[in-house]
Amino acid sequence: MAVRLPFSKRSSDDEKNEKRSDSPPEGVAAGYGSEEGVVEEGIEDDLHRGMKPRQLNMMAIAGAIGTGLVIGTGTSLKFGPGSLLVGYVLMGFVVYIVMVALGEMGAWLPHKKSFSGYASRFVDPAMGFATGWNYFFKYVIVLPNNLTASGIILQKWRPDINVSVWIVVFGIAIILLNLIHVSFFGEAEFWMSLVKAGVIIMLILLCFIIAMGGAPNGFRSGFWYWTDPGAFAQYTQTVNGAKTVVDGSTGRFLGVWACVVQATFAYLGTELVGVAFGETPDPRKNVPKAVRQTLLRIVFFYVAGVLVLGMAVPYNSPALADATSKGAGTALASPFVVAAQVAGIPRLDDAVNALLLVFTVSAANSDIYLASRTAWALAKDGQAPAIMHRTNKRGVPIPAVALSSIFCALGFMNATKDSKTVFGYFVSLVTIFGALNWIAVLVSYLAMINAMKAQGVPRSIMPYRNPLLPYGAYFAFFITALVIIFSGYNAFIPVFQTDKFITSYIGIVIYVGNVLWWKYFKGTKRVKPLEVDLITGRRA
Repeated sequence: MAVRLPFSKRSSDDEKNEKRSDSPPEGVAAGYGSEEGVVEEGIEDDLHRGMKPRQLNMMAIAGAIGTGLVIGTGTSLKFGPGSLLVGYVLMGFVVYIVMVALGEMGAWLPHKKSFSGYASRFVDPAMGFATGWNYFFKYVIVLPNNLTASGIILQKWRPDINVSVWIVVFGIAIILLNLIHVSFFGEAEFWMSLVKAGVIIMLILLCFIIAMGGAPNGFRSGFWYWTDPGAFAQYTQTVNGAKTVVDGSTGRFLGVWACVVQATFAYLGTELVGVAFGETPDPRKNVPKAVRQTLLRIVFFYVAGVLVLGMAVPYNSPALADATSKGAGTALASPFVVAAQVAGIPRLDDAVNALLLVFTVSAANSDIYLASRTAWALAKDGQAPAIMHRTNKRGVPIPAVALSSIFCALGFMNATKDSKTVFGYFVSLVTIFGALNWIAVLVSYLAMINAMKAQGVPRSIMPYRNPLLPYGAYFAFFITALVIIFSGYNAFIPVFQTDKFITSYIGIVIYVGNVLWWKYFKGTKRVKPLEVDLITGRRA
């Protein structure tokens, strides 16, 4: 049952829809046979299923690929190609499990309230409240950061134009794109995702050709760099200009763990396609297809990408160290560009820099979309002001888009150095929220499975089932929990650093605080397995 805020006044149509949804459809008994009930949601103040299947599929393939793969891998490669590969394979498996769990829920019990709605429905409304607002704030804070990154990229050619100008230009463009029908957003993301996929394929092929000896220098490296200088490097960290090295097996383990943490944040945003399920027609058919596309992206783009990267660039390359320290935010910091420079291929940085603009603009566009749909979903569950669930005749949640768009203004904090430092801390505070959302998806899924067992509902009736579930969900939960708990390991090396400790763990405090606050003031209780609603949303 949805928890209602004092300011969330429900219309009579909403009440009718709620009554209709809470009871089994006519002709459906308490048991679950082959005849499935068709339970439709009210159409007033509702999102429209205007996302085309090809748009959803392309978003699943390349929608969440960002600068974390193209640029962020440079800071991880210094720990060795073996460490980098282990990190991306391990977290790639975790992400795949999260997505198939979301896919099973979305195909069988589709709704338009994002995965925070599943947390409220299967676990506790307090968890749904914390998950939803966690997801909202994650994206409205990352939004101005992506707009700022777009301006930094363009300053390579136009240093005379202040970054603030580009924040305004791109901010207006993506706001307008989110105010029209969702099909236009989907079309824009389709083409931008197509460009991103093309860029990644080009860079992977480039590194593979270099490793096979096709570069101007003619050196056929193959897996040479895995033995010289080696696959696993010692953990190193520079604090206040002083470099610290941890030797031995402990140092190599910390190097692998550093790559696991970096890979986690490179994969964040994969759940974008899960939020889009609510605006996709025929979820039973299109949701499983989109989830399967996620596996293709993980294996080819991420895993293959870091594999060939480790073949083309040695982890101790002076060019790599110089790029990651001086080219932050631009193509100069990309290890793929370093691979081309080491191999004797000039001018690649300009081409990659231009293409990175597509990555950052696409990310900012998705940020508004995700934040607005999350605010809309919270309002539908009575966990945000009721005005947020109002939509226009095209199914666009205008108030929620407006609220999300306001946060573009935070990008102007980057105008001064001091503000930029504060803003950087602010962004670090919410990055852990992404991993917490994976936990929410996995806990919701396991709660649904437990409810099915308690109510005697066989898993075989679900339209989409993955052979790795439900047991894979326990493994993914364990690994993600470890990442959250130990993500602040570098705050203790070589000495305790208060700022890193706070930015690594304050997100957990905020999330747990939101759960406790909602439970205390609204008196919510954990949903018992026998009381979980396994009817609403099922479609024939």
